Amino acid sequence: MSSNKDELARGLKSRHVTMIALGGAIGAGIFQGSSSSIELAGPGVILSYLLAGIILYFVMQAMAEMAVQQPKAKTLRDLIQTFLGPYAGFFSGWIYFISWMLVMAAEMAAAAGFLKYWFTDTPLWLLSLIVSILITVINLFAVNIFGETEYWLSALKVSVLTLFILLGGVLIFAGFNGESAAGFENLTEHGGFLPFGISGIAASMLVVMFSFGGTEMIGMTLGETENPEKVIPKAARSVIIRILVFYVLPILVIVSLMPWNEVGKQSPFVTVFDTLGIPYIGGFMNFVLLTAVISAANTGMYAASRLLYTQALDGNAPKFFSKLSSKRVPVRALLASTSFLYIGVIVAVFAEGETFGYLMVVPGYAILSIWILLTIAHLKSRKPGVALKGFFVKSYPYTSWFSLIALLAILAGILMTSPPIGTIITLSICIILTLIYLFGAKK
Repeated sequence: MSSNKDELARGLKSRHVTMIALGGAIGAGIFQGSSSSIELAGPGVILSYLLAGIILYFVMQAMAEMAVQQPKAKTLRDLIQTFLGPYAGFFSGWIYFISWMLVMAAEMAAAAGFLKYWFTDTPLWLLSLIVSILITVINLFAVNIFGETEYWLSALKVSVLTLFILLGGVLIFAGFNGESAAGFENLTEHGGFLPFGISGIAASMLVVMFSFGGTEMIGMTLGETENPEKVIPKAARSVIIRILVFYVLPILVIVSLMPWNEVGKQSPFVTVFDTLGIPYIGGFMNFVLLTAVISAANTGMYAASRLLYTQALDGNAPKFFSKLSSKRVPVRALLASTSFLYIGVIVAVFAEGETFGYLMVVPGYAILSIWILLTIAHLKSRKPGVALKGFFVKSYPYTSWFSLIALLAILAGILMTSPPIGTIITLSICIILTLIYLFGAKK
């Protein structure tokens, strides 16, 4: 660990980094929203998750290589800026910051809704405020406290998914409580494995890719990870394997146990646990969903504060935000991010659902743009005749070109299918950021 008091403390261990990325990627969507991707592609959605996992694996490998070659980088924004220039660093830092502000506001509103299950007479705004304060306090401590908190929050989600896979396997292969084994007949019945053909796979890819959003959080821990040259490549490999396991296998269980066209009628997790006779399933799943959204918001607060801190170091935000606490936490950047969060909570709780839904298109575009920029940066990162040290992608440049083309195709699909208002809002934000850079940011 560095003794320099002007640098972030390297207090995150390998297990912390892995779980931070999982915390960002395995959110309430897999428990609550998995039905939307199944409805678009039927059982064939399994292929969508596999393909998306491959694309993301290539992106994470590229990011890991750049992180090893650039040991002074503190966040993924620094990697992008190193190889694509100051504007790319400025733009990626702010668009990612804005997206996490919106995501955190949505997660806080969702957390309030889940708490309402037990605290029926408490106003939603107060419940959101309590959770927001809790997340702020956790992040004010030394970074290893944040890492440990996120580790256990993510571990709970992983444990529930593991339990679901195991119990679902029992119902598929052995049956339970007098019921015969379900087998895999539902995979080919009700219109077949691909009821909507290849077009269904393509349509579901838009949803599936966004469900993996947050995996790039590995790149936000570069400045606070012990031995990043070893930890980051290992985390990139292990996270993508775990995400594939904890997405593909649960989806396989769901479409095997239930007709795919009936999945949306009730949470598949509730159905499986209820069939096995687990008591208080409603309260149990509500608790799981609550921890999932708190975990995602906690990760978002970490990302937002580090982005504001690194932007301040580069002169893209007031130097005021580059101040570290005695625990070497960017406390001013953290508190500023928190203030935006509280404003977002008010908007999320009181705004019309459709209005806020338009804003939530922005994080989708932002995450995809970060992945695209990371891929382009990797393609530009290598210099002819310069040997790489440590970890590097052996299949360069083919995997990065494959990822870039695939991501651009998905972006085209989003442009054609997203609500026009959401796209216009995103484009307006991009134009404003560009104007700020041209006329106000430090060159």
